[in-house]
Amino acid sequence: MTGRQDFDRIVRDHGAMIKRIAISYEADGSLAEELVQEIYFAVWRALPGFRGDSSVRTFVARIATNRAITHVARALKMPPALELHEQIPAAEDNPEGQTIAADRQAGLIAAVRCLPLSYRQAATLTLEGLTPQEIADFLGLSTNAVAIRLSRAREILRKQMGDMP
Repeated sequence: MTGRQDFDRIVRDHGAMIKRIAISYEADGSLAEELVQEIYFAVWRALPGFRGDSSVRTFVARIATNRAITHVARALKMPPALELHEQIPAAEDNPEGQTIAADRQAGLIAAVRCLPLSYRQAATLTLEGLTPQEIADFLGLSTNAVAIRLSRAREILRKQMGDMP
């Protein structure tokens, strides 16, 4: 894959996934948007080297996650932002349902951010719809190791979100 059309298709088809990965690693809205731009640039640079050994989605998810990890590692020297700035789409039609859905999604995003990095990677990729086998290939792990990480992540998330409506 090379060229502007391929890149535009990636942005169109996988832009939402890239944004979700970015906000799962960066709480500050403006820094998350900056991370999205870094990811787009990294995808653009890596595109000529795409050999088709994996799906485009897996290729993009790997770049996004690796760039996000690098971003987090650089930011560790700075105090973390405590506010959630992202806009959360509501899943319900009535105002009360929208509020509950938004609260749940904000709570999930915040809880995922608190997971240890290895669990956060597996959880984020699962939320993006990757199969355990794809996650295992992506992270260079066995499917059993992925299953263990996901199980532990779910356990932590259940405890953290236990009081959520």
